[in-house]
Amino acid sequence: MRTALANISHLQSLPLALTLLVFLVFPIAVIVTVSFWDYDSYQLLPAFIFDNYQYLLSSSVTWQAYLNTFKYALITWAITLVLGFTIAYYLAFHIRSTRMQTLLFLLCTIPFFTSNIIRMISWIPLLGRNGLVNTGLQSAGLIDAPLEFLLYSDFSIVLAYVHLYTLFMVVPIFNTMMRIDRRLIEAARDAGAHAWQILLLVIVPLCKSGVLIGSIFVLTLVMGDFVTVRIMGGGLRASVGVLIHNEISLLQYPAAAAGAVVLLATVLLMLVAMFRLVDIRKEL
Repeated sequence: MRTALANISHLQSLPLALTLLVFLVFPIAVIVTVSFWDYDSYQLLPAFIFDNYQYLLSSSVTWQAYLNTFKYALITWAITLVLGFTIAYYLAFHIRSTRMQTLLFLLCTIPFFTSNIIRMISWIPLLGRNGLVNTGLQSAGLIDAPLEFLLYSDFSIVLAYVHLYTLFMVVPIFNTMMRIDRRLIEAARDAGAHAWQILLLVIVPLCKSGVLIGSIFVLTLVMGDFVTVRIMGGGLRASVGVLIHNEISLLQYPAAAAGAVVLLATVLLMLVAMFRLVDIRKEL
């Protein structure tokens, strides 16, 4: 009987296993294999060499790109965490009506009705040298010359990331907050805890899983992004994703594959470190 049940469970998991094998394991295996190949201006040359990794890890351009990528990821993560936690806290604890919570939550999703590229391009007439922000500040007499850092800079890249990915932090934190037993908060209040004490000692610890999931979304999305850096950086800033995209554009597929493998390993190490901080299985 147990053997029959085990066979049935294996058959039930077979479609998912095949899907993961075909669409996840096989593409990664191909990328890893190609990363060891050689190439010239015309073709790929099957081989087993470490030149792609040697050049990648010894290039100052690569290290600078990684530093830029980590900088964008950490700054974006910090800002989206503060914004996401604040918005989720307001929706979960200050909006009593479920209908109003749903309405406000849907308002947060309105920017997702358009593509990311359009949402990024919409910042250009706002932040440009002759954009609305500079024009308004000059008209008000607050500045004498346009602010150059508003566009095609690290500021504009981080601003676009925050605009794009804050909702990915709001949703999981909001879900964990809605599952918090309100009797715990009432008990803390009856015990004499102040609002900040309730927030730091009750709500924040119970939201660790939501913060972790939101952090995974934001960090992985920023680490692998290249479109935002290209558009909002004006081609003046580099990231790991931009380097990989440039190598693909130049048909340097083995070099791009090596970059993708290193980036994947870096992201996996970050995920392992985060999962060590929070046991997601216990929190969920």
